[in-house]
Amino acid sequence: MAASYFDVDGTMVRTNLIHPTLYYLMHQRTPVRSLQKLAFAALRSPVLAWAEMQDRRLFNEMLFLAYEGISQDRLQILADDAFESVLKKAIFPHARDLVARCRNEGHDVVLISGALDFLMTRLADHLGATHVIANRLEIKDGYATGRLLRPIVAGPEKARLVREHARERGHDLNQCFGYSDSYSDVPMLSVVGHPAAVNPDSKLKRLARTYGWPVITLDS
Repeated sequence: MAASYFDVDGTMVRTNLIHPTLYYLMHQRTPVRSLQKLAFAALRSPVLAWAEMQDRRLFNEMLFLAYEGISQDRLQILADDAFESVLKKAIFPHARDLVARCRNEGHDVVLISGALDFLMTRLADHLGATHVIANRLEIKDGYATGRLLRPIVAGPEKARLVREHARERGHDLNQCFGYSDSYSDVPMLSVVGHPAAVNPDSKLKRLARTYGWPVITLDS
């Protein structure tokens, strides 16, 4: 049986990691706590911009420091609201159609994202995906420490995680499909037999044309 591996940000939804993070920061236990969190995030924004240009893994680690001190209960309670308010509204119009087509072919459909697992499981349920590979926050004594558990889902690490998932599930990677919008995901796309560029950035679009990969647009 084959599998289809989907990047999320920019591929299935218009948002990125920052948007749900801001939602959480704006909905802390008290308005004062929210203002403190937002001020902390604003002070760190230049560093985050630098980190994103240098290394996507470093960017993820620094971004999720903003979740430090949020209770595990609150992370879960706000997850439904964050999904409805941020992610669901940002899903590309034909994302569910593409997932349904893959499912109709008998594929496992796997979302692989640097976003947090409890948000990605809700997106997977809505889209009809079967599995999620996503980042996980470290929880101690019921509260997030702001650190991510290993492995960190970002950049070239996605390729290793796809290979590992396929091996564990018995998928032949040569028969598998991969979908992404970003040139940074070329390592992940390169490990599957059938890569495709979805809503691609300019570098990925040029590469897709060079190698004859399908180019898909999900907003039209």
